[in-house]
Amino acid sequence: MNCVRLYSLVLITVLCYSVRMHVADSPLIRLEHCSVSDGRQTFLSNLSWTMRRGEVWLIIGANGSGKSFFLEALAGRFCITADDTPHDSRACVTTSFGDSVEVVSLERAAQVIAEERLNDESEYTPGGIDIGRTGQLFIAEPLVGIVKNGALLPEAAQHIEAHPAVQVCGVAHILKRGLRYMSTGEIRRTLLARALVSGKKLLILSDPFTGLDADSRTVLLTFFNTMAQRQRTSPADEAVFPYIIISLERYVEVPDAITHVLEFTDGAISFCGERDRYEQLLRERESAHVAVHAGQKVVFTHGVAALAHERALMAGKSEYSAQGRPVDSEQHRTDTSAAETSAVLVEMNHVSVGWGDNRVLIDVSWSLRAHEHWLIRGPNGSGKTTFLELITGDNTQVFANDVRIFGQRRGSGESIWDIKKQLGIVSYRLHVEYRMVGSIALEDVIVSGFYDSIGLYISAADADRLAARSWLALGGFAGRESESFSALSYGEQRMILILRAVVKCPPLLILDEPCHGLDAHSRQRVLDLLETIAEIGSTTLLHVTHERDEVLACERHILELCPGQTPMYRIIEK
Repeated sequence: MNCVRLYSLVLITVLCYSVRMHVADSPLIRLEHCSVSDGRQTFLSNLSWTMRRGEVWLIIGANGSGKSFFLEALAGRFCITADDTPHDSRACVTTSFGDSVEVVSLERAAQVIAEERLNDESEYTPGGIDIGRTGQLFIAEPLVGIVKNGALLPEAAQHIEAHPAVQVCGVAHILKRGLRYMSTGEIRRTLLARALVSGKKLLILSDPFTGLDADSRTVLLTFFNTMAQRQRTSPADEAVFPYIIISLERYVEVPDAITHVLEFTDGAISFCGERDRYEQLLRERESAHVAVHAGQKVVFTHGVAALAHERALMAGKSEYSAQGRPVDSEQHRTDTSAAETSAVLVEMNHVSVGWGDNRVLIDVSWSLRAHEHWLIRGPNGSGKTTFLELITGDNTQVFANDVRIFGQRRGSGESIWDIKKQLGIVSYRLHVEYRMVGSIALEDVIVSGFYDSIGLYISAADADRLAARSWLALGGFAGRESESFSALSYGEQRMILILRAVVKCPPLLILDEPCHGLDAHSRQRVLDLLETIAEIGSTTLLHVTHERDEVLACERHILELCPGQTPMYRIIEK
């Protein structure tokens, strides 16, 4: 009897061990010969990929590579179907996560802000301000559902600030603020906190560090490494800690815990394997790229200069040479250099901006002269975007302050169109507004830069259309003039908006994190473009970025915002 009992115990132990081994070895996600579509159009085909326990994956790919379609398909927003054929019965799609997947991305942030703008009821609200959903409500929605304005907050929402996710993401101090009033970095961290609160089993974090200041990056990088390390070593914690897939446009700031890489190129998988092998491949590519880029940059900068020269001729600025630079003559320098250099483009005198108890800018006095290229920097929420919006006219508090644009005080009867025709703008706000326009051809987006409109509502001149096509070709979009803006990836959309901003070679180019969502190649092209425009000398740059390697050599003046300090800013000359 004891032998039977012992045999039974051994058998049960072996069976349990076998079951555990089977669970441990079974894939979390398995795709074999699959396609991604929206039910009408197929975006990706012949996909094969397996994610197993203990693996931490990075998904990477250039703008337009198909990576975004793949990520959205994993989240259930596109269909993944097996391509069964008589010749191959291995096609299948299996996942352990079902619909318990959440994506945190620049795309999702733009969608949220667009929703808030559509639901803005300020015109029906006493005081004229509807702040919309607060960070508190938005983060708590996965727990309590949608709460209507004015309704009593459920207890879980009232105490959401105590949730560990809120503390880790550093958003406790902005919970009462409306989503529309958050900076780009703040809305990204709020989205991450909501995803963690949701209890989803799989989190897909797309470019999680984009738009974050240095301190926020350090905290989140440590957090991701900790989460991913649990994913690798503690499968028993699956019920408590979500699995993480990270997606990047560029191979930078990769968490140490990443073990495997899946790369997309031109709508197909171009690499699938271990991290060490991928890094070896990158080293081989980089050595070949360095020599190629030097030659490409020469051709590219000559193209930019030629287009700027054509625009200058159309504007009657005959002092430009065929290379797009001012004619190097003593007479030219005498007549124009001193006047142009001394011209004040923007002047702010004791400017203060805020909402309720939230003071964003306090007693700022600053001026911008022609050909002085400035870098604006500061932590998330320090007021960088607000500062720029006082210049672009997108913040109404400009009328309560002494702000002068091109010599004229705002609110003194000037035309906003007279101001905007001298500005080129790349910003998160502009990107959101263009996404709300819907379907518009790429050529029309570029042409709209000549008319300072969101969308194109007039019959454009042939010369403007010709210039737009030339800029599209220079930006890598030759032959795609009729494609829809809404069909592009987020990074491709951003590249189009940069071309829109520079097409008229404006006196002042305002760049609020212009390289958001750009892959390594597109980012380098944009930096080369800005550098060339600065060298030509007809445009002054005002540039916001958190990325040290995006600071241009010409940006020798720095305005650093320092919230909580007195004064709350400092000026640095390099």
